[in-house]
Amino acid sequence: MPDTSDALVAALRQALGATAVLTSEAQADEHARYLSDWRQRYHGRARAIARPASTEEVATVVRLCAQHGVTIVPQGGNTGLVGGGVPDASGLQVVLSLSRLNRVLAVDAANLSMTVQAGCTLAQVQDAAAAAGLLFPLSLASEGTCTIGGNLATNAGGTQVLRYGTARELCLGLEVVTAHGEVLDALSSLRKNNTGYALRDLFIGSEGTLGIITAASLRLHPRPKGLCTALVACADMGAAVTLLQAARRDLDAGLTAFEVMEALPLSLVARHLPDAAHPIAPFNADPTSVPPPWLVLMEHTSSVSDTHAAESLQGWLDEVLTTGLAQNAALAHNEHQRRAMWGLRESIPLAEKTEGLMVKHDIGMPTSAVPAFVEEAGRAIAQRWPDARVVCFGHLGDGNLHYNVQPPALARSGPALAIFEGEVNALVFGLVMARGGTLSAEHGIGALRRDELARRADPVALATMKALKQTLDPTGLLNPGRVI
Repeated sequence: MPDTSDALVAALRQALGATAVLTSEAQADEHARYLSDWRQRYHGRARAIARPASTEEVATVVRLCAQHGVTIVPQGGNTGLVGGGVPDASGLQVVLSLSRLNRVLAVDAANLSMTVQAGCTLAQVQDAAAAAGLLFPLSLASEGTCTIGGNLATNAGGTQVLRYGTARELCLGLEVVTAHGEVLDALSSLRKNNTGYALRDLFIGSEGTLGIITAASLRLHPRPKGLCTALVACADMGAAVTLLQAARRDLDAGLTAFEVMEALPLSLVARHLPDAAHPIAPFNADPTSVPPPWLVLMEHTSSVSDTHAAESLQGWLDEVLTTGLAQNAALAHNEHQRRAMWGLRESIPLAEKTEGLMVKHDIGMPTSAVPAFVEEAGRAIAQRWPDARVVCFGHLGDGNLHYNVQPPALARSGPALAIFEGEVNALVFGLVMARGGTLSAEHGIGALRRDELARRADPVALATMKALKQTLDPTGLLNPGRVI
């Protein structure tokens, strides 16, 4: 790997300042955290980590890398799950970290909008909105670390999509540095602007392959005056979908979250993170019992008060329990209990990671198709690999499941793992696509799903994406090997 005498590294340090450019030789410990993903599946090497502090410095980095023929890997909070923000193993790429672009530039309460730099964490954006008495509703387990630029670059989903939409629906405008080192200023906070192509939407979800998001105008919402959360036990996925249909009908826009968790991921939380498993207790009065087959985590808001939200949700739950749509339910009676319920759901990924290797699937389909998929996929996996285990949970309200499979003991490393992963992917994705679904609902394509996308995407859609990449980044400067 080139040292600090490298011409590109020297030019970057002159432009950004010596401390804003890291190399492994000089800052090995700090350098390393940029080179592996959260799942520890992808590990790379980098010529340097460039940390610009302004949009102009981002543009300078892009121009310098273009001049030296060095490709760029844009990186936000490095919380991605598909290998989209980690450099390759060559040691030749530059990682461009947006972490120092971390200012909230403006909050316009009258316009229900705010403008922020791309390196702001999601929690920072949420807090700035809350300080103005408003709500930025995007919510992810990684919100303390992930950045808004990364959220937009991957079109993040999260837990409140059924009410507020994905990151795309929460974005009004963008500032983007192009592959030519130019700054596209489209930071409009207008709701209506019918003046040509929606350039903003080209970059949202493009995973840093078409341009580098440096700032965004975001859509805010009035903050609900009341909020209530509940856990509801269901006999099977079909009952959970029927419960969702009833909640949409009866609670209407007040329904802001509807998550589902199967018994196995709940048992993993109880085993590995017992402090997070307390909300399951009301469903296990008998110490020898097991968690219910499925738990739904749902949230209801009110324009009146917490008491009104709780009374409304309790009344509705009484009805569905009477009719048999649900087996049992527990309401959160204070903020501590509410956070504990959400902590149960958000602890599942870490519990999975502690348990061991999982072949992960971030799939989406019409909610009406979910029960048949879960039944057919589970049966097929059990028949083919009796010792494999399915860990299923996710955002049922928008049809997005995290359908993860733990390999049998003899297929957890080496060639056997590669064979198992390929075969289980083919099985799961085949069933998903047959139901009009998608192989990536919210995590993106990155490196992990690039070849799968090439095999399964509509040929015209894939050709159009390639044409856009060629037009906007003809030299392949930005995040090569990702998406397409």
